[in-house]
Amino acid sequence: MVNLQSASIDRLFEAILNLKTTEDCYKFFEDICTIKELQDMAQRLDVAFLLTEGMNYQKISQEVNVSTATISRVSKCLNYGSGGYKAAIEQIKGK
Repeated sequence: MVNLQSASIDRLFEAILNLKTTEDCYKFFEDICTIKELQDMAQRLDVAFLLTEGMNYQKISQEVNVSTATISRVSKCLNYGSGGYKAAIEQIKGK
């Protein structure tokens, strides 16, 4: 993977980590992202959840309304990426 580390990205992550509520997250992400960018990120996380539950590409495509190319990209990240999706999913499921 590409090394994304920089002071700017560190500051972005620090800002995200300091958000306390879902409402804080809505406010921040509505300001920093377009609606489409936010929806795309949410869809990719939905895809990751469904892939970890064993759902097939066709069913995910219909349920989440994404292309199989998007599903394939998320699957590649789940299987060969840095583990970010898996860690987030485990955190959410652990609640």
